[in-house]
Amino acid sequence: MKLQQPVWLDPEGNVVACVEKIKVMNENLEELAQMAQDAFEDAILMGCDERQVRAFLVALMQNLDNPYQG
Repeated sequence: MKLQQPVWLDPEGNVVACVEKIKVMNENLEELAQMAQDAFEDAILMGCDERQVRAFLVALMQNLDNPYQG
């Protein structure tokens, strides 16, 4: 699975231009994608319903907590 990385924006809509920040962001997301793929494949091999696993992974992402909100 290879998604095209977006142009990363800050909360005001400005482009994040720092090469190191973008590199770290992309590396983190590649690792996350591989972990999610592995978990998904394991679930399928164990007989879990594909739709349920996908729905759970979506819900997992939607419920991430932002610890930096003011």
